[in-house]
Amino acid sequence: MPVTATRPASGDGRKGVGPLIPPLTESQRPLRQQVFDLVRAAGLIPRVQLAKDLGVSPATVTTISSELIEAGLIEEVAAPRDNDAGRGRPAVALGVRAQAHRVAGMKLSDREHTAVIVDFAGKLIADDAIPRQPGPMSLPEILEAIETLLARVCAKADMNRSDLSAVGIGLPGFVDCAEGMVFWSSILAERNVPIAAAATARLGLPAYVDNDANLVALAELWFGAGRSLSDFAVVTIEHGVGMGFVMNHRIYRGAQRLGMELGHTKVQLDGALCRCGQRGCIEAYVADYALAREAATALNWGHKESQPINVLLESLYDHAKAGNVTAKSIFRRAGRYLALGLSNVVNLFDPSLIILSGERMRYDYLYAAETLAEMDNLAINTGRPRPPIEIHAWGDLLWAHGAAALALSEVTEAILSSAAREIAAQ
Repeated sequence: MPVTATRPASGDGRKGVGPLIPPLTESQRPLRQQVFDLVRAAGLIPRVQLAKDLGVSPATVTTISSELIEAGLIEEVAAPRDNDAGRGRPAVALGVRAQAHRVAGMKLSDREHTAVIVDFAGKLIADDAIPRQPGPMSLPEILEAIETLLARVCAKADMNRSDLSAVGIGLPGFVDCAEGMVFWSSILAERNVPIAAAATARLGLPAYVDNDANLVALAELWFGAGRSLSDFAVVTIEHGVGMGFVMNHRIYRGAQRLGMELGHTKVQLDGALCRCGQRGCIEAYVADYALAREAATALNWGHKESQPINVLLESLYDHAKAGNVTAKSIFRRAGRYLALGLSNVVNLFDPSLIILSGERMRYDYLYAAETLAEMDNLAINTGRPRPPIEIHAWGDLLWAHGAAALALSEVTEAILSSAAREIAAQ
């Protein structure tokens, strides 16, 4: 079968080969963006080190850093000396101008809503949380909750809403970050909700939205164990099972930006009913509602179904710790399905690290030694060690920090892109 070219052949009839990579794609960021990102990642860095790390001339770094200083994004800071008695001009380093912008990040969940405010350098200014009753919310209800929580955290930070440059929002479900659309979420009564646009209109601030597991991965990339890693996976276990994946230091979302739904990969045909409406999803065996469903059946706890799910699960965990064989078997079964899911992550992506996060990671049965051993048996045997696994049972503030990182990314991109256009137009 003849091969057709994807673009017209050159004048002498030659056809090109190799990938057609558009200029200035994600992997070819403008040098201005690279300089700013490196300054923010380093905290403080001398110009000479910037030039060395980027492989450009000191003069180029001086020009770009001067433009960023003039734009109010970075500033010169007196760098500490190893010897205070040193003579001559004091050493100067570059750092992000923290007060240039402040953003809020929120995690909306089935149990509570959490928010943080951070400055432009990513430093925490204030945080707050409000509990909520379980069950789906209408769009007006969730917008009311967002506005209420934002007012509370702004009050803690002693600032007005207008002092913020943007708000990042994370929530469970199928979320298109680029379009700000939530196609389905366990906390929303409606489907296909343009929540970013609705929140922007309600708050009078740019609002950005993403899947909450993606934002945990973003939090690890910005503030946690993933800062120095190019590729890693974060698997979250709470009311659902989520996954965020970092590839080449960037969140990978898939072609339609709806990928990495580990919780809805199938582990059994015609299996247990998942809250997404399908059967056999890994979430239907590992998430908190799955554990509660198993407890109600195996332990004849039907009379406890009216209890809050957290209370029921704590009771189940206490029974397991006290030696109840049935309670232990419920966690053991969930752990086996988790091992199956994690082995699939290893076989598909070969990440350098897997981070298990979320409230349910306090239930150590889910990652007991036998669970991890089963994961080893299910992963392809290459003779090389499997990726290390870390347990980060952090609270919802981590997720909110990821939402703040999303807002910081968007604000930075908008500012630097605008500056680049202005320079090009001159």
